[in-house]
Amino acid sequence: MSKLYIKGGNPLIGEIKVAGNKNAALPILGATLLTDKEIVLNNLPDIIDVRRMIKLLEIVGKQITYLNKNSVRITGSISTNKLPEEYAGKLRASILLLAGLLLKTDEAFLFPPGGCVIGRRKVDSHFEMVENFGGEVSTSREGFHITLSKKKSAKIFLKEVSVTATENAMILASGIKGKSIIQNAACEPHVVDLAEFLMKIGVKIEGAGTNQIIIKGCEKLHGTNHSIVPDHIEAGTFAIAAAATKGNLIIHDAIEDHFQSMGRMLKSMNVNFQFLDKKTLHVSPSELKIIEKKLQVGLWPNFPTDLMSPAIVLATQSKGSILCHDWMFESRMFFVDKLNVMGADIIQADPHRVIVNGPTQLHGQHLSSPDIRAGIALVIAALSAHGNSIIDNIEIVDRGYEDIENRLNSLGAGIKREN
Repeated sequence: MSKLYIKGGNPLIGEIKVAGNKNAALPILGATLLTDKEIVLNNLPDIIDVRRMIKLLEIVGKQITYLNKNSVRITGSISTNKLPEEYAGKLRASILLLAGLLLKTDEAFLFPPGGCVIGRRKVDSHFEMVENFGGEVSTSREGFHITLSKKKSAKIFLKEVSVTATENAMILASGIKGKSIIQNAACEPHVVDLAEFLMKIGVKIEGAGTNQIIIKGCEKLHGTNHSIVPDHIEAGTFAIAAAATKGNLIIHDAIEDHFQSMGRMLKSMNVNFQFLDKKTLHVSPSELKIIEKKLQVGLWPNFPTDLMSPAIVLATQSKGSILCHDWMFESRMFFVDKLNVMGADIIQADPHRVIVNGPTQLHGQHLSSPDIRAGIALVIAALSAHGNSIIDNIEIVDRGYEDIENRLNSLGAGIKREN
């Protein structure tokens, strides 16, 4: 287990570059199973979840060559359709290998995927989607056995606006000849980036970024070179960290078109920021205060659930009161008791809603990271606090943020890692 020792009170000052989007990298890595031709992926974030996904690709038969820590070459064909529990059980994104395994071998054996415990995250929408394409699903104590002996194009309406179910449906439709239509689809930038990759290897796609995606699949797909889109969640995280520490930060590869809802949230807490160009964000010291009294997550392009935890920390440093509501995950808010231990004034109304009263002076504490986003929120809180903090279980944060302590230290933070 690793931990971070964090000295609070240092404003973040300087320039930082946003890493590649984890939630784009994982489905694109899964989609590389569609072809035996050479794929080169650049701008991959060097994080635990990506390394685990690459390990799963190697396990099923792919040959991986690291060109550098953020680029890989992928070649070879599939030799097994069974994902070992040791890896699949630790990575929710292992479900994104399902479509490729089915298309290449007609069946797949999966253990229940792992990931952060932030609420019920069922996989039945994936299996219902597979059945629309002609598949069959059976369950046992060992996991799931999925077959696809009779492939067919399909028109499907997803039972929920699930990002991973949308991505799996896109990958599956891409390898089945004919036109498929995915309705009630997710619209996030990482879904669009997956579509860009699939089109590069020979698939015809219309509507990516809307709730209806039309795909003309092809059974013979080719190789390509693709660069993963920058991570808008990381851009928002750094913007929040700069504002909470009263820093002065220039954030490169923060895409303005992906920042609209996050920008609205920052304005609602009176954060000074501006885009110097379409991909460069400047956050300057601000007199933080609550202007809008409610912050609620929503489906894209509304405020993303993955930034609610950091936004709550920002609210603790802002004058006024705000109701924060995350209806998506019933365990997202449970980390706020750790902020209260640090000195925050937060009332938990129910599993989905908290009321934050600020500003409060946070004080350093010894805490543990419960999930990726709450973990980075605690890092931001520790940076904003008076005194020193220790955050245990930091490997969870490593699943979503690349080399976080060294990148923040380059901005003036005082962080030391102990493994």
